[in-house]
Order: sequence, then structure tokens, then C-alpha cells
Amino acid sequence: MLGLEKMEITLSEMSETLGVSRSALQRWIIQSKNQQLDTSHSPMQTVENKEKRPQDWNGEEHLKLIIASDGLSEEDTSEHCRTRGIFPHHIKEWKQQIIAGTRLSGETKKQVSIKKLRHEIKELNKDLNRKNKALAETAALLVLQKKVNAIWGNGGDSLQ
Repeated sequence: MLGLEKMEITLSEMSETLGVSRSALQRWIIQSKNQQLDTSHSPMQTVENKEKRPQDWNGEEHLKLIIASDGLSEEDTSEHCRTRGIFPHHIKEWKQQIIAGTRLSGETKKQVSIKKLRHEIKELNKDLNRKNKALAETAALLVLQKKVNAIWGNGGDSLQ
């Protein structure tokens, strides 16, 4: 034995760590047990190759990187950035945006615009329902007026 201790990790923890869905991990485990797992296109390679672009990072990830690079020399900062696939100017921009307090992540902008659109749709539906009710009421009054005229005859206070 190499002295390795038994490592216990849940499937959920593993899926979160790898960035792979829990169901995919379950499927791979079953395929592996049945010796049906195709290793020519390793799923781990695709997970590793799907790194997010710096523009797709959320504010929390930006903040973690800013904190991690704070106090490092310029060379160390450049090295740290290279390992993350970004440039040092990204860190400077994010830091300025956070300090200025003007930064909204792309995700937040999308949420705000979706909320506005939903509100607008709701208002338009209310207006449409109100107009449909008014139109139905007008049509009913016209039908009743015709029936009244047919039963009582054309009186002096007819609309015609």
C-alpha cells in the first residue's frame, strides 16, 4: 500500500468541483462499471477546455482575483494573471470599477432588462384586457338595442 487514505466525497461535491452535472457523473460511473465508457473523447478534457472568458466572470470572481493579486509584485501579478488566462490590465479595470461602484455585471444587466420587459408585458396585458372588456360591453349594448328595437319597434329615442 502507498499509505493513501480512503477519500470520501459525495457525488454532489464532485460535480460542483468539476463543473459537471450530477446526472452526467452518474451516467459515467454506470458506463464505467459496465465497461461502456468511451475514453477517446474524455469528458474531463471538455470540462477543462471550457474555461470562461474574463468578460463572462461574475463580480465575485473578479473580487477574488483582485484580492489574490493585491500586494503582489508586478512580476508575480503577471504570473498570477497568466495562470488564470487574463492580463494585468483586467485586474486594474475591475478594481477601478469596484472602487467607483459603477459596475453592473452582465448578468445583473440582463436581469434588470428582463424585469423591465416583464413589467411592460404585464401592463400591456392589463390594457388589452380592459379594452377587450369595453369592446364586449359595447357589442352587448348594440345587440340589446337591436333586440329592443325589434320588440318595441323604432321609438323616438332610437340611435338610428
